[in-house]
Amino acid sequence: MSQFIDRRLNGKNKSAVNRQRFLKRHKEQIKDSVADAVNRRSITNTETGEDVSIPHKDIKEPVFHQGKGGLKERVHPGNDQFITGDKIDRPKGGQGGGSGQGDASADGEGQDDFVFQISKDEYLDILFEDLELPNLEKNQINKITEWKTHRAGYQTAGVPANIAIVKSLQQSLARRTAMTATKKRKVKELESELDSVKLSEPAQILEEKRLKDEIATLRKKIETVPFIDTFDLRFKNYERRPIPSSQAVMFCLMDVSGSMDQATKDIAKRFYVLLYLFLTRTYENVEVVFIRHHTQAKEVDEHEFFYSQETGGTIVSSALKLMNDVVSKRYPVGEWNIYAAQASDGDNWADDSPRCKELLSKNLLPNCQYYSYIEITRRSHQTLWHEYEKLEESFDNFAMKNIRSVEDIFPVFRELFRKETA
Repeated sequence: MSQFIDRRLNGKNKSAVNRQRFLKRHKEQIKDSVADAVNRRSITNTETGEDVSIPHKDIKEPVFHQGKGGLKERVHPGNDQFITGDKIDRPKGGQGGGSGQGDASADGEGQDDFVFQISKDEYLDILFEDLELPNLEKNQINKITEWKTHRAGYQTAGVPANIAIVKSLQQSLARRTAMTATKKRKVKELESELDSVKLSEPAQILEEKRLKDEIATLRKKIETVPFIDTFDLRFKNYERRPIPSSQAVMFCLMDVSGSMDQATKDIAKRFYVLLYLFLTRTYENVEVVFIRHHTQAKEVDEHEFFYSQETGGTIVSSALKLMNDVVSKRYPVGEWNIYAAQASDGDNWADDSPRCKELLSKNLLPNCQYYSYIEITRRSHQTLWHEYEKLEESFDNFAMKNIRSVEDIFPVFRELFRKETA
């Protein structure tokens, strides 16, 4: 066998480049491993990377080898049991048989899967690839254009309040230097010549008087150059530039009533952890508003949203009313992209579900870019789901999904927030 050895020196950051090339080549296997890891991790375990396993057969590299050449004659012993094309079963059992939990290879030999670790950033990049907030640019056409004033150099005209003193003095110094440099140099020459005349014998009175008069004239001209002139004045220039506006707010509405058992709440929290990570990593100008509700709704901070033990009955409309109030007070529709993600087990007072539908259809959905409803239940759907189904038929910016177990979290999340081009 012939071997080709690359003796070129490694370039700077070659390992990083090779790593990215490797990740790109085995992207599908890595994405599958990351999707499985989401369901294995705890709610708060987002600070580390992930171990990724790739079957050895998928990372084989092409090799060069010397092919068979020439004519060869071989003599093989014959047999009276087999003919060309017969297949012989491999003996079962025997020496070397293991008792471990791994799967044996088809030919009795094999190698362990290739395992490597991806970093936290690589993990999150792969996790949120091909995801986006739907309709983010939808209201930009009708959006109020915001302007911000920026410094833009200097100008020769302006109001006194904008005078740039230092810049004006620099201009004054430059002008005075340009206008008097020649005269000052001439004065020095005349003074040197005058000293020579005074030391000469006999004294040349007329020449001395002429030189003194000429020096006096030049100094008078120098003194007439004004210290500062309107030509020197410089004013700070300001210009207004439009601000690219893509700011958004995400409302996270979670049902914490008594019907939501711990397993159901855990699934809801996992979903919101994914959503929170996705927003903070992908977008800069996104605010998150957390709302918990049972019979009453309350705006809370991130810690209380995920860890508070408060519980009670169920009135879903309380959360929708609070969200509508917060939007009206703090997030003008013309200036903000408004999103919402609601998670519940679907249990609600029967007469409150139509009220939820009315609040959404009349107040929230007309102002929202996107509203997603996640129902976490293995049971048959109740009135809230059936009322929301009517909204899904009428509004393009409304989506609803059912999560039955932990394994459904990530697929549902990707379905709700996948890019339109993906």
